[in-house]
Amino acid sequence: MSTTTQTTAAPLQMQISHDSTYIPRGSVTTKLQFYKAPADGARPFNYVESPPEGQPQRNFGDTDLPVTIHDIRGQESSFNIDTNAFGTLTTSPSVEKSFTDDASIKKNYYPEVESLLLKHVPGAKRIFLFDHTIRRAIGNRKPVTRVHIDQTAKSATARVHHHLPDEAEELMKGRVRIVNVWRPLNGPVQATPLAFADSTTVKDEDLIGIEHRYPDRTGETAAVQHRDEKWHYWSGMENHERLLLECYDSDKGGRVPHTAFVDPRSPEGGKERESIEVRALIFG
Repeated sequence: MSTTTQTTAAPLQMQISHDSTYIPRGSVTTKLQFYKAPADGARPFNYVESPPEGQPQRNFGDTDLPVTIHDIRGQESSFNIDTNAFGTLTTSPSVEKSFTDDASIKKNYYPEVESLLLKHVPGAKRIFLFDHTIRRAIGNRKPVTRVHIDQTAKSATARVHHHLPDEAEELMKGRVRIVNVWRPLNGPVQATPLAFADSTTVKDEDLIGIEHRYPDRTGETAAVQHRDEKWHYWSGMENHERLLLECYDSDKGGRVPHTAFVDPRSPEGGKERESIEVRALIFG
């Protein structure tokens, strides 16, 4: 009796993972980290810097759950910040090139972000940029792989009072939004892309306020319990592309959970993602 030996080809994703120039695209199923409540029932907290002696950095955990993340590349016009709490833009190259000096970023990049928001966010009349974060694979500010929202209604109100105390009461009478402007610094993105959930599919009861403890004050972010929210990402983002993520909207209630995620298709030897996010208070 003869014997036939069959050779099975390796899965496509394993074959292409050795091409260091490969850019993952299309839908992908992977695990995201969602909120797990403190075992003792205490109010959840997180220290932004080193915690006091005897305190943990945070007192809540994570639950890794599989989700399918859909690629919006080619479907960008199907979404907008007023409805879905996220939107996409394509811009000209930035004047700022290195993104290594905070003063230079504020001088060269902030005006670009302000102009972009005034032009593209419906109803925006005034912009106040209050901070930015640069994330690199090496350093203290790596991509965050935990589903979260940067602000809550409580902390958004506190932000207005903190940054614009003399005008806060009057400003709060109108529409107030907080929007993150996110972009890569070394695109196209091959690893740890950013996933974001359609705000219309997120339920308020699944958003958990987290005390965000700074050395001199306490803010609040939101963790997320998984239900049936719909997740997206924008594959292979380039340096001239901008993702707008709305964290708070006093009128329409938009708030978009987001997180970096491990894409199992990311190529061996590819670039680790570097990015900057600028956070803005938008009035009007």
